[in-house]
Amino acid sequence: MAKTMHSKDTITHKRVLTIAVPIVLSNATVPILGAVDTGVVGQLGLAAPIGAVGIGAVILASVYWLFGFLRMGTTGLVAQARGAGDLGEVSALLTRVMMIAVVAGVALIALQVPILWAAFKLAPASAEVETLARSYIGIRIWSAPFAIAGFGLTGWLIAGERTRAVLVLQLWMNGLNILLDLWFVLGLGWGIEGVAIATVIAEVTGAGLGLFLCRSALTHPAWKAWPKVFDPARLLNMARVNTDIMIRSILLLAIMVSFAFFGASFGDLTLAANHILMQFVEITAYALDGFAFTAEVLVGQALGARSALALRRGALMASFWGLLVCTVLAVTFAVFGGVIVDIMTTAPDVQAEARRFLPWMVSVPLVGLAAWMLDGVFIGATRTRDMRNMSVVSLVVYLAAVYVLMPRFGAHGLWAALLISYIARGATLAWKYPALERDAHRS
Repeated sequence: MAKTMHSKDTITHKRVLTIAVPIVLSNATVPILGAVDTGVVGQLGLAAPIGAVGIGAVILASVYWLFGFLRMGTTGLVAQARGAGDLGEVSALLTRVMMIAVVAGVALIALQVPILWAAFKLAPASAEVETLARSYIGIRIWSAPFAIAGFGLTGWLIAGERTRAVLVLQLWMNGLNILLDLWFVLGLGWGIEGVAIATVIAEVTGAGLGLFLCRSALTHPAWKAWPKVFDPARLLNMARVNTDIMIRSILLLAIMVSFAFFGASFGDLTLAANHILMQFVEITAYALDGFAFTAEVLVGQALGARSALALRRGALMASFWGLLVCTVLAVTFAVFGGVIVDIMTTAPDVQAEARRFLPWMVSVPLVGLAAWMLDGVFIGATRTRDMRNMSVVSLVVYLAAVYVLMPRFGAHGLWAALLISYIARGATLAWKYPALERDAHRS
């Protein structure tokens, strides 16, 4: 029989907003940072530096988000441990994810030469863009352990509903990054190298602050109880969850990376315009992530507490607020999209090219809603196999759409294929959702 949750755990609109609003605010600083990165380079008045930062950022995001399971898997597992009242496991999980972050980050630094070689073999950009992007990536990869650790630290804080701490962390990292961007690029004239150095400094200091914010884990002796930290059954479950999420991330990143590379095939101008327009997509993703993260926490705790009713209520209430945010974003992009583009670049040809595709940006929030929100639900439930399988479907549908639409409609067909992939992921996850409630009833 499902366990009734305590009154203090009742899911209300106030509780949803208390969790989500700090996340929305903290996530809002990330696309703002991306816009500033693009904007300061855009002040040079050339398309190539904009494209180089875009390609370089996409490559690094692809590499780092292979380890994005440290954020997603940590939130789901910690939320379920909290719902079950297992505080020792909550502390032990932080130790596990930090060990993974250190090992993964050192491995990326050691493998940076083949990584860079493979990345530029895949990227069909011009020689000028490739040279600039190589310099950018070669600097930023040195902060890999700290960037990856940030995923785990953030996931642990979110699972404990400590989203104000997440806000503090993001404000520090992104605020510092923006200030250093302006100083290094516009003040000292360091170009895209200045953008990279600013990010490295922000990621290193951010990891230190994140560890300080997670210091409550040290109050329970399980954080260094090595038999518990290395418990075979828990490690196996964590490996299963994280492997599925990693595969899922690879599949979704394949869509985003191929989108950038397909766009580059239309020339540097379209590449630069697409990079600017991807800031609209990131704004949408990060705004919705606030409520998707809320769904992760509420669904995870509901499963830990064995409450199917709480699971449904958490998923629906988080999605309700996500829909409101999406509507506001769609209207904002429709009214102010051109102004946003003009702020991000002073190059007239890039401005004109980006404006051609603005109608797609208006559609992104509403089309992507189901995919982003259901991702949160399934992560909280740690139903990662379903997420992995539905991402396979989404990638296949996307590639089929590219094959059919891009030759006929050019870059417009490419944008249409991207939105179709969101629809495919949302629809297939919705088809799998009823099984979550059945599992909660059986728990």
